Amino acid sequence: SSTSAMTEARRAKHVGDPGAPGTSPLQAGLVRKGGHMVIKGRPCKVLDVSTSKTGKHGHAKCHFIAQDIFTGKKMEDLVPSSHNLAAPIVTRVEYQIIDTDEDGFASLLLEDGSQKDDLKLPLNTNDALCDEIKAKLEGEKDVFVTVLSAMGEDLIVAVKEAADK
Repeated sequence: SSTSAMTEARRAKHVGDPGAPGTSPLQAGLVRKGGHMVIKGRPCKVLDVSTSKTGKHGHAKCHFIAQDIFTGKKMEDLVPSSHNLAAPIVTRVEYQIIDTDEDGFASLLLEDGSQKDDLKLPLNTNDALCDEIKAKLEGEKDVFVTVLSAMGEDLIVAVKEAADK
């Protein structure tokens, strides 16, 4: 049945495949404001959810307004409440930041003592945070950054100095 395969392909493209890497399936009707979902392949934080009543032919629909957690871009999606969609697995990890280079890459100290040097500062999206990181690095205290990770992407979202011992 090629028509059902086409419908399935369209649905997967529309909602974000519930089996995509770095995601877990979640029923659309269970997603709440403040939760996370994938829209057009991007991990998003849900800003608003409204549900329409069941129509003459079936499903109640959920209307999502969400924001890409990495770019800040607003996204919308309309999904039947009984359908599964992809929810990104979002983690926040704190790393000690040692330095930044002239290209805007941060040197982070991992728990095992190795360094991670492939994460860029959020230069175009959050200049104030970049300035704060650079200013804190010039001080005497250890500096830590919070890194938000989802679906293979990482973003530095916060900075703090170590508390005095």
